[in-house]
Amino acid sequence: MAYTSVDDPTIYFNTVLYTGNGSTQTITGVGFQPDWVWIKNRSGAQGHSLYDVVRGFTTGTVLNTADNGAEATSEGNGLNGIDSDGFDLSGNNTVVGGTNASSQTYVAWNWAMGTSFSNDASATSVGSIDSSGSINTTAGQSIISWTGTGSAGTIAHGLSAVPRMIIVKNRDQNDSWYVYHVANGNTHSILLDTNGAKVGAYTDNWNNTTPTSSVFSVGGAHATSGASNEKMISYCFADVKGYSRISSYVGNADTDGPFVYCGFRPAWFLVKNTAASEHWRVYDNKRNTFNHMFRLLNPNENSSESTVDNGSEEIDFLSNGVKIRSSAQQLNGSGQTLLFMAFAEAPFVNSNGVPNNAR
Repeated sequence: MAYTSVDDPTIYFNTVLYTGNGSTQTITGVGFQPDWVWIKNRSGAQGHSLYDVVRGFTTGTVLNTADNGAEATSEGNGLNGIDSDGFDLSGNNTVVGGTNASSQTYVAWNWAMGTSFSNDASATSVGSIDSSGSINTTAGQSIISWTGTGSAGTIAHGLSAVPRMIIVKNRDQNDSWYVYHVANGNTHSILLDTNGAKVGAYTDNWNNTTPTSSVFSVGGAHATSGASNEKMISYCFADVKGYSRISSYVGNADTDGPFVYCGFRPAWFLVKNTAASEHWRVYDNKRNTFNHMFRLLNPNENSSESTVDNGSEEIDFLSNGVKIRSSAQQLNGSGQTLLFMAFAEAPFVNSNGVPNNAR
């Protein structure tokens, strides 16, 4: 069996950097037509702007991971279209997070979420709630939407593999971003819009049920299931060898920190201490092109990019994973579990069994 089915991860995930012009511009260099675009102003304290093909690019519907607000509409400003190699921006958008202010620097994280998907639960007997969206089974990632029922149920995710991380947001209400992660199990959630530790108070979020290769479960809490007729959105991710890794590690509070195995050199690394009130952190291979990685952004904050290389935030991207170089609690709390999700720049070994060059 081949080590990986994904020799070129950049056709499913890629990061681009650009500078805003306050007017209209097309951002290229993504390498594919993106289906989910997550934009952050690096130089300004503005929110995170998330757009996707399921909610609609041309309508300008945008969500922000840094707060619990309902979906907003950018009304002709911001991201308003996608292309085969990128996306289109117009105006000096100030709705939610901003995407194109003059002379401001930005990062855009892009995912290819595949083809359209629709599931009539009564017809297929897969799940109990109708769902639709966009799925990429090769890359193990999907966007799934449904209409709330106010009750517990199961929702088809289309991956044909067990998702290890699911991010859920109520589009119509001021509800937090609830995250299922395999490291926390099915009786806990962790919130993407706060710095809080994992919480067990919302045990019905996932109906105390682990996802399967066909469905994930939501409980009676309207933050995950949605009250009657409320619009819900989720982003689902499974492990794909050589492309994505969703797991956890235990900190040792030493500058010679844990080695976090991924099976590839990462292009993007999201990490959160599950036991402490510490920010979520995102690193990527475009804002830092060599080790140590220290330029970070916090999905739960509007703050600008941290550019201080003081040792407290340092990690290394290696050919087969991540080396933690910080002793600080946010990355390496002693005995504490830190969850992560990573996407590849290059697999450690390609589909022909040939090692890629060390980087």
